[in-house]
Amino acid sequence: MVQRPRRIAVLGSTGSIGCQALDVIRQLPDRFVAVALAGGQNTRLLAAQVAQVRPKYVFAEAESPELAAAVEHVGARFVSMDEMAVVEEADVVLVGTAGRAGLTPTLKALRAGRPVAIANKEVLVMAGHLVRRAMLEGDGELRPVDSEHSAIWQCLWGEEAHEIRRILLTASGGAFRDFDRSQLVRVTAEQALNHPTWKMGAKITIDSATLMNKGMETIEAMWLFGVPMEKVEVVLHRESIVHSLVEFSDGSVKAQLGVPDMRLPIQCALAYPDRMPAPPAPALDLGAIGTLHFGRPDLDRFPALALAMEAGRRGGTFPAAMAAADEVAVERFLAGEIGFLDIPRVIERVLERHDSVDDPDLETVLAADAAARQTARLAAVGAPV
Repeated sequence: MVQRPRRIAVLGSTGSIGCQALDVIRQLPDRFVAVALAGGQNTRLLAAQVAQVRPKYVFAEAESPELAAAVEHVGARFVSMDEMAVVEEADVVLVGTAGRAGLTPTLKALRAGRPVAIANKEVLVMAGHLVRRAMLEGDGELRPVDSEHSAIWQCLWGEEAHEIRRILLTASGGAFRDFDRSQLVRVTAEQALNHPTWKMGAKITIDSATLMNKGMETIEAMWLFGVPMEKVEVVLHRESIVHSLVEFSDGSVKAQLGVPDMRLPIQCALAYPDRMPAPPAPALDLGAIGTLHFGRPDLDRFPALALAMEAGRRGGTFPAAMAAADEVAVERFLAGEIGFLDIPRVIERVLERHDSVDDPDLETVLAADAAARQTARLAAVGAPV
């Protein structure tokens, strides 16, 4: 029997993850088809994607005559992202949006029993307990897309979660891994956006430079794999070849390796449990690479990592407040309003003033997010908070 293509809803199609996901889908037309596209403010790119992909459903944060014409031409229908997450035609929902925008679509897809290929850090950081609850209640499935969590997921295929001794998340160290504090004071947004190995969106690239992304990933790992924060560690690995490792109860360690290319973890999440015969990335040549380096992160130079991990340990609404504060601080840094080292300063001030709520519902999580954003805006301009 001929297997029909797996139907994908791509939330965040105009972002870095979304564009690479469409590249994967385009390369394997017999295996995948995009039936829904949700884009952001870049309506020109979204219009071009609609014309090429011809989806059934479209969402956009902004409007334009060009996009409206493209949607009408292919006979698509505008829907909300929440509606898109549960359309019957979607076999897998890829959540590649940034920030809190991906939270309710993720919850709805999981409650509807959909597999969710998740590339949105903030969703699990803000409300990991709600995401896991929705997954269990709806018999949905989480498939990690981040290269590090995809690596851990692949290492755990065929293994028992209770046998995990440690999860070792690798970190490239970002653009400033060799900078001292005097150099970090003078860092510009242009410098911070120049990641040494990965090509990503602006927000995650800045988070990589501060190591905030790695702190968020420790919280993600806790919720994705059902382990306490005490079992999640971070190790520096500048080549970004070893994407993460898992140590088991008998001392055995598994690692997943590959060239730095997000198309591989995206394809892995879309195709699971199959592996595709067409590699989306160049082959790994360890002989040519020669040497791999590892080290420990310097928390004095990169305090954002420690702040995020502490928020994860404290739980409640602390992670939501931390993620919201980081988003505001990064926006202010990219706008030239605060310095690079002010990013963790703003986050720390927000967390110092945050009154956490244990086991929060969605309304409480969103309220904590909003309050933290307001506090962060005041902290960014030096106003009393």
